[in-house]
Parts: sequence; structure tokens; C-alpha cells
Amino acid sequence: MKDLLKHPIWESSELGKPLPDSIHAVSVALPTWKDIINYEEKVPECINSLRSIYPRFGLNPLLKKLASRILHENSLNNHDAWPYPNKYFALKAKNYCDQYTSAKKSFIKMQGSLFFLITTEAASNYARTFWQHTGLGASSRQAAIDLNLELSPDKNLVNECKFKLIDRISSFTNTDRKLIYLTSSGMSALHTALEIIYKIFPKRPTLQIGFPYVDVLKLPKNIFYGAHLITEESIQDIELEIKRINPSALIIELPSNPLLKCTNIKKISKIANDLKIPVITDDTIGSNININSLEVSDMVFTSLTKIFSGSGDILAGSLVINPKSKWIHKFKKVLDNMYLPELSVNDLISLEKASRDVEQRVSLQNFNCLELKKRLEKHYAIKKVYHPENCNNFNSIMKINGGYGCLLSFELKDGLDKTIRFYNSLKISKGPSLGTQFTIVCPYVQLAHYNELEWAAKLGVPPYLIRVSVGCEDINLLWDKFAKALEY
Repeated sequence: MKDLLKHPIWESSELGKPLPDSIHAVSVALPTWKDIINYEEKVPECINSLRSIYPRFGLNPLLKKLASRILHENSLNNHDAWPYPNKYFALKAKNYCDQYTSAKKSFIKMQGSLFFLITTEAASNYARTFWQHTGLGASSRQAAIDLNLELSPDKNLVNECKFKLIDRISSFTNTDRKLIYLTSSGMSALHTALEIIYKIFPKRPTLQIGFPYVDVLKLPKNIFYGAHLITEESIQDIELEIKRINPSALIIELPSNPLLKCTNIKKISKIANDLKIPVITDDTIGSNININSLEVSDMVFTSLTKIFSGSGDILAGSLVINPKSKWIHKFKKVLDNMYLPELSVNDLISLEKASRDVEQRVSLQNFNCLELKKRLEKHYAIKKVYHPENCNNFNSIMKINGGYGCLLSFELKDGLDKTIRFYNSLKISKGPSLGTQFTIVCPYVQLAHYNELEWAAKLGVPPYLIRVSVGCEDINLLWDKFAKALEY
């Protein structure tokens, strides 16, 4: 496997290579600005070059192989196949499609251990929406077992690794192991949290506070009962909006992606508690090693795919319940009777191994990211750097020995042309995702909001923003690459 700490993938000829060099990679090399545009425009030359894909934005090559097989064997031309780990979630996907199309436009077939939602063209767009936003789809490691590329592990080993993972998260969050749930992805953890909410509270929309990661907003908006967004920072404005909407729950990122802002979560949490509205937070970027997210939340969901894993080839998430939440007993009662999106067994085993050094990695990434931020701020070509150090609200929830995480974003002074030259010349791995032990860079807004750039700009998110997930490389060597690219 290529060591991306020492040998990053950045050249135009490397378009489509997996990041890292693994069949289970959750990122893919998009080395040039043109590659980014071609990817978003679905240019065949680009799409056909991809040897990996972000798991919720399409089918991993192994899942794609199984999907193609079931379509071919059943002579299902002009159909699509969406693999799910069990019949329960496949049926949820089908029910979602059936809301918008005739029931005849989709059906379920089982092959191996997986259940495939088969859709005609009329239903495929809805199937894709459900797949992307919910994160309930099958893992590539499940596909690998069905393809006889990997063995199904011993149950004792699975149980041992599960215990260790939950114990590890328990030590970081200082909470009861029984209130920690491992899930198939970060988004499936949020999906679970919302299902809990809607078992208890009226079917009202959620309220997202602060500009969020794209699917954190679109999951409740498109799959459940709607979502509102407020990006104002005034506590008074936020409180008025909460009272006006009376949402089923508040959803807040700690900090936000990609602007790395953190709302006044302590005051908002108190307001929500007084109004009897649950608070759901996402600490994927902040990391429970750095911040006390559970203290200001009723539920915390995390994409363990990112920082916790660090490897970039594991799909996993977690949901942690605050034992002091006023709804703890209701949450538990619902959870005890729910069908949970469990972490696949081989992802679980891989995650336990990969996360053994997570504290050391996070500490180094905290340092590297902060140092890179300081050096970028001093460079004449930089217009603005976005980083949690500048956010008092983030500082208010930081642990004594915590840090600011591995993520920063920045704008260049000379606009699009300069940004393109910088991106194309940067000798760093380039693609989606974050939290990997190797540095990875992308023009985030182009990838996440390509068809809604104007909308994002109105909310204060610059269209040509560069996002950097800082890894564990030597900071001086890393800075040298940034400095050279900034001169182009």
C-alpha cells in the first residue's frame, strides 16, 4: 500500500486513484480543478477513471460489482441496484421511493447476505437520495465477504473488538458504555437520532444552527419532516427563531464544516432545555478527544470514518446519549425497541485496530493544523483563514488538554484564477473526506454545493474556499509544499 504521508497523490495523471490505496478507500484523487468540475458535471472520461468513491455518493467498486451481477443474472436492463445490509433498511429505502413513484418502480431482491433495492429510472433518483443522505447502505467490507475476498470473522473476535471500541469511546466521553451505540456510518447515526426524536415528539421540522455539512441539513429536510437553517450568530435571533419554529430538535455541528465556527452552544443548550427541545450535536470535526460535546447535548453523533479511524478506508459512526438528558429514559426505551444500523463486522475489527493510536494522532494533528493556520495567516497571498482557534464558543467547550482539530479552510486574495493555480500545483493528496492521517485538500464548496454556489455564498460561504484536513506529516515539509504552491 502506498504511504501517502511520504508519497501523496497529486499529479493529473493520478486522477481516480483511491485515497488511500485500498479497495475500501472512502476518498478518491481529484488532482486538478478541471477534475473537480468534470466530476461535478459527470463527464464520462472523469467518472470512468474513478477507482473509488465517497461511500454515500455512489457505490464502492465491490458493491458496484455485486449490483451489476444481480442485474445481469436477473436480466434487469435499465435498472439500478442499491445494496443494503438487511431487508429492514432495504424496505425503508423502497418505502421512501414509493412515496414519490408507483410501487411498481422498485422492488427488493436478496443475493448472498445483502438485500438489493432494484429501481427503474423513475425511482432511481429517489433511491440515490435515500442512499446518500441516510448512510444506511451496505459497507464495502460486507461486499468483500460475499465476493470471497475477505473472511467472515470469528464472533468472539467481533465481540472483543466491539467491547474495546465502546470502552475507548466511553473513556473519551466519560459516559456509560450502555449509552454508546456503534453504527454503520456517521449519517446513519444521525438517522437513528432523528428516528428516536420522531418516536417521542410531534413530526415537526428540525432547526439547524450554523451552516452545516451538506447532508446533515438534507437528511432531516428530504427524508424526514423538513429542516430550517439559521446562520445568524446573535443569541437573541436564534432564540426567537427557536420559539417561532418550535422544532422537534436542534442540530448543531461542533464546529461547522467548512467555516469551522461554533455557535454559543452553552447558551443555546440552556434555551433548548428550558423550551423542552432536544439538542443533537455532531462532534466529528471537533472530536470528543478535544471537546466536551456531550455536556451540551442530549445526543451526539460522530462519523468514526473520519478522525477516529484516521485510515480513510473504514465506514463507521457512533451515537452517544447524555445520561443527564431529561429524555434519557424515553431515548433508552425507543432505542431498546429499534432496529439499529449496526457497524459491519469487518469494519468493526478494522476500526478497533486503526483507532488504537487515535489520541496520539489527534494531538499531532491538532499541533500541525494550528501551526499551518498561523503560517498561512502570515502569507501575503492569503485573504482569510477559517479555524476554531478564533472562536470563543469553541474554546468554551474545549477540554483542558484538548486542541482545535485537524481542519482549516482558507481563501486566496486573487480569486478564482489564483485558487486554480494553487490547487493544481499543490503537491498534496487532493480529494473529498477528512480526518485521515495523511493531509488531504479539496475545494470543498465546489464539491458539496456545486449546484447551489449562489445560495451558499449568500450564507457567507465563499465559492472558492480551500479546505485542508491536516495530517501527521512533518509540519515543515508540509508547509514547504503549501508555500511553493502559493507562489504560482
